[in-house]
Amino acid sequence: MGTKNITITTEAYQNLKAHKRDDESFTDTILRLTEADKDVMKGFGMLAEDDGFPDSSERTRVNLDEAFDERGERRDRSL
Repeated sequence: MGTKNITITTEAYQNLKAHKRDDESFTDTILRLTEADKDVMKGFGMLAEDDGFPDSSERTRVNLDEAFDERGERRDRSL
């Protein structure tokens, strides 16, 4: 595979560097970020394996349910 040199601004470099994973080259990062647009299902469910995700999503669901219930009760009282 051939290579190409490109010139980018310092801001673009910093943004790319912020997205770069420790085990990736910049080429890997660019490919990962640009390929994501092609496959909308890529990454779907990837957080399911994260240790904290199930608890965090459940807390978020409970908080939203409570907030909706509270809003409905306030609305009912104002009618």
